[in-house]
Amino acid sequence: MPKILLIEDDIAFCKLLEKFLIKKAYDVTIAFSAAEARVAIKNESFDLILTDLRLPDFDGIGLMSEFKNSHPHIPIILMTGYSDVNTAVKAIKNGAADYISKPFNPDEVLLVITNALETPQIVEEQTPVKEKKAPKKQTSAENEFVKGISVASKKLLDHIQLVSPTDMSVLIIGESGTGKEIIAKSIHQQSQRKNNNFIAVDCGAIPKELAASEFFGHLKGSFTGAISDKMGYFEAANGGTIFLDEIGNLSYENQIQLLRALQERKIKPVGSNKEINVDIRIITATNEDLREAVKNGDFREDLYHRINEFSIESPSLKDRDEDLMLFADYFLEKANQQLNKDVIGFSPEVVSIFQNYNWPGNLRELQNCVKRATLLTRGDFIESEVLPAEFFQIQKQPSGGESFSLSDNEKEAIIHALSKAQNNKSEAAKLLKITRKTLYNKLKHYNIE
Repeated sequence: MPKILLIEDDIAFCKLLEKFLIKKAYDVTIAFSAAEARVAIKNESFDLILTDLRLPDFDGIGLMSEFKNSHPHIPIILMTGYSDVNTAVKAIKNGAADYISKPFNPDEVLLVITNALETPQIVEEQTPVKEKKAPKKQTSAENEFVKGISVASKKLLDHIQLVSPTDMSVLIIGESGTGKEIIAKSIHQQSQRKNNNFIAVDCGAIPKELAASEFFGHLKGSFTGAISDKMGYFEAANGGTIFLDEIGNLSYENQIQLLRALQERKIKPVGSNKEINVDIRIITATNEDLREAVKNGDFREDLYHRINEFSIESPSLKDRDEDLMLFADYFLEKANQQLNKDVIGFSPEVVSIFQNYNWPGNLRELQNCVKRATLLTRGDFIESEVLPAEFFQIQKQPSGGESFSLSDNEKEAIIHALSKAQNNKSEAAKLLKITRKTLYNKLKHYNIE
């Protein structure tokens, strides 16, 4: 199976092309920047490189020359949205195997790739590179954490990598549906406790009368209904990690019991006089402001400080715009496996609808939406007709918020957004709800400096 390195910073387009090539029996590794591409080519062997001309951190032709020097045997195809004959000639002169302009049709892509792979490259004598197979993507629990490329995601990843090797108690703060349990699992999997249990507990689902029994276990006959001995969550997590989701829902009495267990690292099952030593790391999560709850007397301040040695913000989906299609593609892959389907990707119209929707249910809503759409899709691509009705209701602008819609007076909207963003192109693109590359295309089209 020929292996292709695909370098492209337009995530939606990149993932679509990746799916298409995989369906056509190519093994594809993707990179969203020159930096990622350099890492990939260092770690893996490729039969072909397909790179965009314009990348966020480097020039495509410069990158091609760099790869031609280090890996002269790999054919390189340049792709660009700018049908510039001079650039094409320059690319071929610099060693490109071929050149394709966007938008291009699938048959053209396959033809160009086939020709490039069949044409022998001038190869210098060099030590053969030991081929390293890229690990196959899995949608198992171990790989559920999707590394985003947004600023919020990079900050989240930094914090996870920083705190994981320690034994500090972590409090994860974020809206419902933002993947707080996935963050907790990721911390556990990168810790020294990774070979022991990760026990997740939903504090909102435990009646306060049963909390002590659920947390610490009980002996047979210790209360009505205790028909056998039961091991509690804390003992089950011994040596590993316990994750308490929505900890703000615990009653005051339960908070006292939890605090004592965390302070002494000992638990006493209900109905027992014997204490059990427990060695656990605690990770908690909340979607409410616990500091406010402390002020109001609803949450114990000493417990708050005990669980909050390090806090992590779990960003909402609207704070990580650039990651939206990465997550959508991950959920599509997962849905394809679960439903035994083979949907390639999302139509451009659906990508646009997704990017303009405010996702109040965050990642959970996105996952449910993609799974439902995958089930209903009969063709290769998810189309707008399989989306729920709420995607077509007019989104209300936040009070005092400004609209930067590109539908009317496009040029004026771009100038207004650039002014609002103090000429920061990335920020302006976010305001306009388009990719940075699309913004650059439009700046060129309207001759905006």
